Amino acid sequence: MAAGYAELLRTRHAARLLAGTLAGRLPNATAALAVVLFVRAEGGSYALAGALSAVYGLCTALGQPLLGRAVDLWGQPRVMLPASVLSALGAALLTVVGLDVLWLAYAAMVIAGFFTPPLEGGLRALWPGVLRRADRVHAAYALDAVAQEVMFAVGPLLVTLCVAVWSERAALLVINLIGVLGALSVVVSEPSRKWRSAPREAHWLGALRSAGLRVLIGSFFFVGLALGSIAVAAVAYADEHGGGMISSWLLSALGAGALVGGVVYGARQWPGRPEGRLRLLIGLLALGYLPLVLVPGVVGMTVLTGVAGVFLAPALACAFVVVDRHAPKGTVTEAFSWLVTTFGVGSAMGASVVGPAVERGGAVAGFAVAGAGGLAALLVLLSTKRFLGDPVQRTADAGTTENDRNGAAEPGFRAGRQA
Repeated sequence: MAAGYAELLRTRHAARLLAGTLAGRLPNATAALAVVLFVRAEGGSYALAGALSAVYGLCTALGQPLLGRAVDLWGQPRVMLPASVLSALGAALLTVVGLDVLWLAYAAMVIAGFFTPPLEGGLRALWPGVLRRADRVHAAYALDAVAQEVMFAVGPLLVTLCVAVWSERAALLVINLIGVLGALSVVVSEPSRKWRSAPREAHWLGALRSAGLRVLIGSFFFVGLALGSIAVAAVAYADEHGGGMISSWLLSALGAGALVGGVVYGARQWPGRPEGRLRLLIGLLALGYLPLVLVPGVVGMTVLTGVAGVFLAPALACAFVVVDRHAPKGTVTEAFSWLVTTFGVGSAMGASVVGPAVERGGAVAGFAVAGAGGLAALLVLLSTKRFLGDPVQRTADAGTTENDRNGAAEPGFRAGRQA
């Protein structure tokens, strides 16, 4: 297993692109914490901190697919590096104006959020040309999902360290500087410079004209909703069981489960079509969320959350392959960005809707929202099965080859002028 990942990372450019993308996404991964700490240090309320973070998150959700479309049209360096610099300047503006002029603080968050570069979708567009083998591409998608779990665990620690050594203002500046350097590392690489999207048909919907992609977006909105609700429900569970670090243990177990699941999933090639495999993985993911409503003791609950996380990274990795198969020609970065955006919006929605549920029914009700989200994600996939079939067969039946972008024999492998 480890040998397979080591071979993947030894492929020319692979380790650099993965590391650069993770560093470039650090500001986005830590923004909520960094902004809250900065606002509180400036004397602002939690309500104001939450509002600024929400503006950042909303603008990121709006900007990702639009910037992804721009990348498909004009290439990665022309879009991602300027976007990264503008996003960092937005964060820097917040540190300069503070909270004295609130409209400027909100404007800073709009700039920082909207111009967050679509590095995640960009990396997945690069993998086929860099790795050149479908089995390696599938493993890279899984490794990417695992690396994200590590980043979301390490990122907050880095922010806390910067605050301890310097200040909250310095933490915001440092993580955004790292983000710019990460984006720079990616866009000056040979694969990023040479990558070109396939010729695209002019259409105002862009990637969203694919019915299969719309199905994925609908399903992963509910997956995100489930995860967002678990984060809040874990805090409610901790309050009911003595507080302390219990919520952190639960969320760490969830991340550890996702890490283990992603590593195991990416270590081998799986038979069958990825669309059918995705339905199975989402079903197992939903099944893992349901026992959380039992809310046993702390040890038992930690085990349950760990099990609940096992199928998250595999489901994400499989979804990336399905996106690659169903995205219309010339829209691959935009398509990946839509999935990432929808997942994030769902997570934010889950965190907001679970609050009233917890107020009325405690942690049990909160985890019930997570279970309902998982079941809704599965229901979307099952009820729209005809839209998420084999794209090659569907387009052959329709007399067109729109989704068979390169005629590759291996599913999800894109050849041509990619690297």
